[in-house]
Amino acid sequence: MNKKRGQALVEFVIILPIFVFMVLAIIDIGKIIYIRNELENELSDVIDLYRNKKTYNDILNDVKINDKDVELEIQNDDNEKVTFYLTKNIEIITPGLNIIFENPYPVEVKRVIGYE
Repeated sequence: MNKKRGQALVEFVIILPIFVFMVLAIIDIGKIIYIRNELENELSDVIDLYRNKKTYNDILNDVKINDKDVELEIQNDDNEKVTFYLTKNIEIITPGLNIIFENPYPVEVKRVIGYE
């Protein structure tokens, strides 16, 4: 009877760190996907403001009101298109996951529209 208890304890001790790592990694990856979706929605609002002839400072203030950690960049590449970038850094909480992702992980969305 004691051998079975000891075997179960050893199996538990071996599996527990792997399980905790997987759960934390799923949380981090979910957070990255969620932030990316939020930035996509915010970028749509930024483009609407740009098309309504708002100034860069007005657009930047609107973005900063929604989230102070978001970086906005607007580039006029040439006379035909404008490129919008929204970036936010996400802190990775899973130990060891920074081997795969840099910490903080920059989540960036980009959209190119025709120049108006």
